[in-house]
Amino acid sequence: MAIEEGEFKLRIELLEEYQFKVQFCKTNLNDLLMDEPKPVGNGDYPNAGLILAAAVGNCLSASLLFCLRKSRAEVESLDAEVYTKLTRNEKGRLRIDSINVELHPIVDDPKKLNRCLDIFEDFCIVTQSVRQGVPIQVKVSQPVEASGNSKSA
Repeated sequence: MAIEEGEFKLRIELLEEYQFKVQFCKTNLNDLLMDEPKPVGNGDYPNAGLILAAAVGNCLSASLLFCLRKSRAEVESLDAEVYTKLTRNEKGRLRIDSINVELHPIVDDPKKLNRCLDIFEDFCIVTQSVRQGVPIQVKVSQPVEASGNSKSA
């Protein structure tokens, strides 16, 4: 699949048990290791749910910081706490039920902060995408025979 402007590609490789290596293709970024929590995996690295929660919290933090800096506010500090709740659906499968983010900015001018409060969330691509529900297509390639030929399912 060709990568167009505004798109990116990851490669995820099984290392052992439930540990995976995520490679950020065509970048100079370090690989990211992921794992499932115990009892399935060893819990040595973050799992997908933790990464999703971190992505939402980071995106909101960066969006607020961007707005504050555009407003020429002096940002003394900014941190966030992300609370993620898991529940079971009707089939008993765990699902992310909610993600609650608390941002704690300290700025020199509360008026500049108040202006940003009305608009910064709209610029967070991760949060807005997750809120709307991102379409996901899945394709599994299966080997036809031991010779290495494959077909798509």
